[in-house]
Amino acid sequence: MNKETISFAITNEQVAEIIAFYDRYQRINNGEYIVFQADYNQILITIYKNNKGKHKITFVGIDALLEAKKWNNDIEINKVKVVKEPIGWQCFSNQIGSDEVGVGDFFLPLIVVAAFVRGRDIPILEKFGVKDSKRLTDERIREIVPPLLKVFKVSKLTISNEKYNEVIAKGENLNSVKAKMHNRALLNLLKQFPDTKNIFVDQFVGESKYFSYLNDPNEPHVLNIVFKTKGESYYPCVALASVVARYAFLLEKDKLDKKYKTSFPFGAGSLVDKFALKFIKKHGKEEFDKLCKQNFANYKRIISND
Repeated sequence: MNKETISFAITNEQVAEIIAFYDRYQRINNGEYIVFQADYNQILITIYKNNKGKHKITFVGIDALLEAKKWNNDIEINKVKVVKEPIGWQCFSNQIGSDEVGVGDFFLPLIVVAAFVRGRDIPILEKFGVKDSKRLTDERIREIVPPLLKVFKVSKLTISNEKYNEVIAKGENLNSVKAKMHNRALLNLLKQFPDTKNIFVDQFVGESKYFSYLNDPNEPHVLNIVFKTKGESYYPCVALASVVARYAFLLEKDKLDKKYKTSFPFGAGSLVDKFALKFIKKHGKEEFDKLCKQNFANYKRIISND
């Protein structure tokens, strides 16, 4: 069956109502403009906020139209975009691919992982059910990644939010930071497996822009990359990188939760703002500044309300 994709504008009042309705189904999101995301009855529900403060919601999945009508009964069938499922993995030779997580998270760090997969080992990934990490539960990821790391080689890079704020203050932006991290992670594996010809990156920016960000003359550039959005649906190495990145992300959350004896929220929605204000009262602004991404809109809102 084909998926339906429905998208329409919503008001600020609807945003609060929708988040409250789907709150228990909330999941990790890593989009820069994503306010909230949830999996509900096999339908992916995402609320976006643009630079002008306007909100949009999308419903993606089988029978997504029926779910969307709960919030906009006037949506018409001719406004529904039907998209086909990806045909599956498209490369079965030795390969290296990279993906990242933490892009849309105010508190948790940005992590990039590159993974090397031999063609003969792809059945192992299939056996463990490796696919887009966003479709796997946190519990399942915690189960499958440790044994996978005994078989597959990966390169993991993590930039703390404190360091992230430093480089942003020096003129970098989110995509330039990501590009440099992807390049370094790929380089680390290519040094170990120099004969690998198939290189894939889960695309987050245009190819020319990606390479323009690699402006360090002392850093070699990995070339001949295939950039693909939702690359985890097409290439086993990107799928593995996605899952390992999510696993590392969960471990980072575990460390924060343990250190501060609380549960840090994912994403950058209104719940994050409320948590941040409580955190500042308990631990102080100086500690807060070390843990958050200060270029997020949340930061200005939180500081103004503190």
